Amino acid sequence: MKRVVITGMGVISPLGNDTATFWKNVRNGKSGISTIDLFDVTDSKTKIAGIVRDFDAEGIFGKKEARKIDRFSQFALAAAEQALIDSNINLDKIDRERLGVYVGSGIGGIQTLIDQVNTLNEKGPRRVSPNLVPMMIANAASAQISIRLGALGPSMSPVTACSIGNTSIGEAYRAIQHGDADVMFAGGAEAAITKLSLASFGNATALSTNNDQPTKASRPFDINRDGFVMSEGAGIIVLESLEHALQRDANIYGEMIGYGASSDAYHMVASHPEGNGASQAMNKALNDAKIAVHEVDVISAHATSTTVGDISETKAIKHVFKDHAYNIPVTANKSMFGHMLGATGGVEAIALLQSLIDHFIPPTINLEHPDPQCDLDYVANEGRHAQLNIGLSNSFGFGGHNAVIILKTFS
Repeated sequence: MKRVVITGMGVISPLGNDTATFWKNVRNGKSGISTIDLFDVTDSKTKIAGIVRDFDAEGIFGKKEARKIDRFSQFALAAAEQALIDSNINLDKIDRERLGVYVGSGIGGIQTLIDQVNTLNEKGPRRVSPNLVPMMIANAASAQISIRLGALGPSMSPVTACSIGNTSIGEAYRAIQHGDADVMFAGGAEAAITKLSLASFGNATALSTNNDQPTKASRPFDINRDGFVMSEGAGIIVLESLEHALQRDANIYGEMIGYGASSDAYHMVASHPEGNGASQAMNKALNDAKIAVHEVDVISAHATSTTVGDISETKAIKHVFKDHAYNIPVTANKSMFGHMLGATGGVEAIALLQSLIDHFIPPTINLEHPDPQCDLDYVANEGRHAQLNIGLSNSFGFGGHNAVIILKTFS
């Protein structure tokens, strides 16, 4: 089996639209949550979100082209372009039949769908855009990136809800391991902050309504949490076989050594209360990496800031790591930038990779009153320097989809 390394990164997020800015803000424990000003939220229960700011789609793609690409695909394309530049891959000097793209989205082009339904109802079927379907479908981001790169290798858009980023990265890792590709662009993208999404998640009582204190609203593992904060963005990494990376003298950021996936087979929106599926995915990833539990130096938790989710993940970590669970720092990035849904895994993989590079664990902010049932070391409120070699990242999604990846410093 081929070794797989990471040679490029790209991110669009509420904490910055490039990797350096994003990581600086994550290191400093800055919140990217703010009051929604994209549309009128007067009648919405939740009025806050993690919004991507200063993203000039027309400046990046041109006015005509930008109008044909939904916001989630715009984010994915911009992040992929960053990752391409960062990887220093010369597309003219690689075998594009062995270049692939695995990028998914949980909800796809929902704003495009809403806009065109309104057009249909107000102006009739003749005025509905012929671009509706190619803009809306969840595989649009992967397709757009493949077209941009001229990537003729495997292309896929996994739809595993909020675990999409990790699923995409894990399956891309396997494609390279098994010799189906030399280079894969992988991750996720999402742009689901709409009135409809807020209404649905809000009526399900899943969203925080701490509207008066946006930066305090996302508070994983805190007894006063009241739901997750919806966010948007994209995270794309470049995975490459070690052999291919060395041949072109690439800068290697780290190595991927493990991937595990499972299903709760329990409920459409609730995690298994004992974390059974999550622990199974972690164990699979550890077995795939061929490492012992004591070799994991840091855990990037899924930790969305919901009571059931935070508690079940804590139980799962304890089940897998036993007494050693109390010795492993656990960090919750969503405390800072909210829940990016399908983009989460890609963005958190980049944060974990940077953490391993800098030997620094970002804080879980807003953890002021820990839930007694959440009693691990969550690196509360202040980041921490630590000697790091291996990190594990959890990502779980509606429907019980679980995906876990393990990254390692390269040597």
